[in-house]
Amino acid sequence: MESPTRVGFPELNLVFDINPTAFTIFGLEIRWYGIIIAVGMLLAMLYCFRRMTKFGISEDRAIDVVIAGVIGAVFGARLYFVAFNEDVTIAEFFKIRNGGLAIYGGIIGALLLGVIMMKIRKVKIAPMLDVVGLGFLIGQAVGRWGNFVNQEAYGSITTLPWGMSSFNIQVELGGGMYSEGLVMAHPCFLYESLWCITGFVILHFLSKKRSFDGQIFLSYVAWYGAGRFVIEGLRTDSLMLGRLRVSQVLAGILVITAVVLLIAISSKYKRSGEPAVLYVDTEESKAIIAEDSAKGKKKENDETEDTEESEENTEESNNEEEVTDGEDN
Repeated sequence: MESPTRVGFPELNLVFDINPTAFTIFGLEIRWYGIIIAVGMLLAMLYCFRRMTKFGISEDRAIDVVIAGVIGAVFGARLYFVAFNEDVTIAEFFKIRNGGLAIYGGIIGALLLGVIMMKIRKVKIAPMLDVVGLGFLIGQAVGRWGNFVNQEAYGSITTLPWGMSSFNIQVELGGGMYSEGLVMAHPCFLYESLWCITGFVILHFLSKKRSFDGQIFLSYVAWYGAGRFVIEGLRTDSLMLGRLRVSQVLAGILVITAVVLLIAISSKYKRSGEPAVLYVDTEESKAIIAEDSAKGKKKENDETEDTEESEENTEESNNEEEVTDGEDN
């Protein structure tokens, strides 16, 4: 791992030379980290929009919520990282091309701005969060590979055959100087990516048989939190508050909260003897989706008519010019 760009899994004979910079435009470096994060967000949004109506959410209204959520995610992820990292100053807040985004901060930021927009656009919070939770798992599973390219989010030294090594690992885990012997670390980014993929598959199928609105989101919080609690304990680059690993503490609190709420809500409906009515099955949901769909079609028809009218006017104008030219001749 002598090269600063070399990273991989030596025992599996998988070693790559990856330049963190994908390409340069007008002197501006576009890095793989940002591209991978963007791809994760895009895939998450595509999935969510395909499933919106299955949760009773109008796609037209959801667009504004998603845009607000993305803005909140980027801002929150950076703010969380800067707040708990003494090596980064406020002046460096917008320098995110080299990394420095915290997932929990992104989740918090996305939820804060997203919920505000839900209130503005009158979108039901619980079913919307169910869809969003599934999208989060996709975005996180893909986005973690940005850490691989940046040689970060790895754990303590390991001798396991899937141990990860890189130039940074050789230096940081080798006592602050480049170690001549092979040093391998837990690939925490990979653990989390696989955990999120597994969670997505499970919750995707569970969502088709969900018992109440909000169940999928709470299950997401519990699933991701449980995995993050364990994985965070392996990492060597955790954001710290004193001697506490901030994300590990937060993960533990969220797991307990989510599990308690899942049990409490499920017990409530069992005691009542009546199943919960999902929002997608309500007349309100059906009416909103039908209304927004009709508005969308009307807008498309109006735009088509405007285009045709513009083309007709242009054609008439051209014909008049031809007649005028003929008379002049």
